[in-house]
Amino acid sequence: MADVKSVVERARKAFNSGKSRPLEFRIQQLKAVEKMVKEKEKEFSEALKADLNKNPYSSFTYEMMGVLSEIEAAVSNLSQWAAPQHMDKNIMVMMDEAYVHYEPLGVVLIIGAWNYPVALVLQPLVGAIAAGNAVICKPSEVSEHAAKLIAELLPQYLDKDLYPVVTGGVPETTELLKQRFDHILYTGSSNVGKIVMEAAAKHLTPVTLELGGKSPCYIDKDCDVDLACRRVAWGKYMNCGQTCIAPDYVLCDQSLQGRIVEGVKKALTEYYGEDVKKSPDYERIVTTRHFKRLMGLLEGQKITYGGEADETTRFIAPTILTDVDPNSKVMQEEIFGPILPIVSVKNIDEAIQFINHREKPLALYVFAKDKAVIKRMIAETSSGGVTANDVMMHFTLHSLPFGGVGNSGMGAYHGRFSFKTFSHQRSCLVRSLNMEAMNKLRYPPNSQKKVDWAKFFVLKKFGKSKVGLVVLAVLGVVLAVVIKNRHSVLGLLAVLAGQRLWRLGRGSCDS
Repeated sequence: MADVKSVVERARKAFNSGKSRPLEFRIQQLKAVEKMVKEKEKEFSEALKADLNKNPYSSFTYEMMGVLSEIEAAVSNLSQWAAPQHMDKNIMVMMDEAYVHYEPLGVVLIIGAWNYPVALVLQPLVGAIAAGNAVICKPSEVSEHAAKLIAELLPQYLDKDLYPVVTGGVPETTELLKQRFDHILYTGSSNVGKIVMEAAAKHLTPVTLELGGKSPCYIDKDCDVDLACRRVAWGKYMNCGQTCIAPDYVLCDQSLQGRIVEGVKKALTEYYGEDVKKSPDYERIVTTRHFKRLMGLLEGQKITYGGEADETTRFIAPTILTDVDPNSKVMQEEIFGPILPIVSVKNIDEAIQFINHREKPLALYVFAKDKAVIKRMIAETSSGGVTANDVMMHFTLHSLPFGGVGNSGMGAYHGRFSFKTFSHQRSCLVRSLNMEAMNKLRYPPNSQKKVDWAKFFVLKKFGKSKVGLVVLAVLGVVLAVVIKNRHSVLGLLAVLAGQRLWRLGRGSCDS
């Protein structure tokens, strides 16, 4: 346990040395991650095969390709992301510099998940490195082969002090959570997410929680049902259903149930052949404990298709349930396995009501030809993300933030959103030492005249054209003269001139 504390202390010392801050160093480390993924693709594939029965093609497509894409985006755009972001100013600071400076948070903890054990450690790691942090990686012990490989490889390619790996189970994770971090990103269940958040609160550590939930899929009567079934079947049964944004259940009119069952069956035969157990593309449940939990969800259900299982190999066939009671056990928790319940609703109104009476999901899917149906589903529900007329594809765009809401999580990452998540957006105002006369508006003694001038300059909306800026600069001089000579005739003339210039400025800016 003491070793966990020393690892964190060493990472903080390395961060405090400043070596993770230069952009050149960050890019070099990102390219080292890229090199590791490319050079050790075979080793990663073998580990994923041992943990989840993933074949090399699925391993690359659904794990490593996402990491490489994230690295490419970070390396290509880091100088732009990290550049000071200049902000709008008011007349009181018009001659000064106002900007947002992105600085690293410090020492970050990333706790990965077992279902995509490579991607869900390395993708957030890319964002944390890009932002200039030190990072402690904690892979899930459930995917033991992948966890062991990450712990072995990262020190070979990355700075050992800045980016250490801690392996182990609950005791090691518990000890990690006792340490002080500057940010924690956790991917996993809502129950453990609460534990992580409670531990983080003791140090006022911000968290990003990527959790999950029951992601609904509404299939409208007016859509290409066969196409919807192909896409739903792909997303639901990929990785043996062990995907946090997989469609958890289908909502549809009673008349569509039979067509959806046949459409999904047809797609499954196309994807996995007549005997899915022999398919090299069909994964397995990660542990016996998870296998037994899933089998428990099938008790008392109407299994219309599938249901075959083999505990010795942790195989559960793609399964479809029909006429599912909304109050049944299978509808009370995230399934996270190859079981697809179909729940009947009368129309979109009932579907929206059904979704809104449950916890907010990580993802929501809707299939419809009518864009008004899609827009209404988006407008009248809440979820971490939405894909219409497909499933899960919003996750693939690093231009979109990926994250949950409510019970499905908080915060987001991917692409620039990862950089922002792991950065502090520091407000900076660099003022001139000149024009001190203008500051008399805020210095005592106060007066109604000062308040009136403050209202004029702070609350008025000024145009941004060059002519407008020139007028504003003149107004600044006028204001200085007025304050300095507020009892003189010159002051009165200056006020009149200022008002005239203001009207002229408004005219030129609005034209």
